[in-house]
Amino acid sequence: LFFFALVYGGMCILGSFIGNKQVALGPLAVEAGIFSFLLLVVLASATSELYGKATANRMVLWGFVPLILSMAIVALVLALPAADKMEPARLEAFNTILGQAPRLMVAGLIAYGISQLLNVTIFNALRGRTGEGKMVAVRGAIASALSQIIDTLLFITISFLGVFPIANLLMGQMLAKVVLSIVLVPFLITGSVALGRWLDAKYS
Repeated sequence: LFFFALVYGGMCILGSFIGNKQVALGPLAVEAGIFSFLLLVVLASATSELYGKATANRMVLWGFVPLILSMAIVALVLALPAADKMEPARLEAFNTILGQAPRLMVAGLIAYGISQLLNVTIFNALRGRTGEGKMVAVRGAIASALSQIIDTLLFITISFLGVFPIANLLMGQMLAKVVLSIVLVPFLITGSVALGRWLDAKYS
């Protein structure tokens, strides 16, 4: 659980930055932050499987701490004057990558909290239907796909509604995230659950 929590906090912060790049995966175009957020989904589901829904939900809520702290520190750094010797091109790139609009920050926090708590809820609801310890990969993929749809809907709508037409962006991002959830999550979650059990057996 300690290891999962450490990685979870790191992925919360990393996803906010690497999401500035869109990557091409065959015909799909998706923001790179999806890789960090898929790991968040996997870690929350694995924590729920090993330590219960309440513990997983607490980890999700504690995830707001590194998110908000990193935003505050970035805001402070952006507000401080740059050194005279800093190259203008480097400064411009830094400000472009880290200078997210407040609307995007709020959208990210809302989408994170709701989608991650929904993922844990769906994963546990399916656990009640299949039985404890069964069909972890399938439950994880379904919960991830559904929660990522909600995450995309919330983030893009809150961020860009009224700025430009969002229908095509919504559909493209949802499709990409569902495909990645189905392809990657089953392997990642079964591996994470196995890793958690091994760590518990070795260090408990």
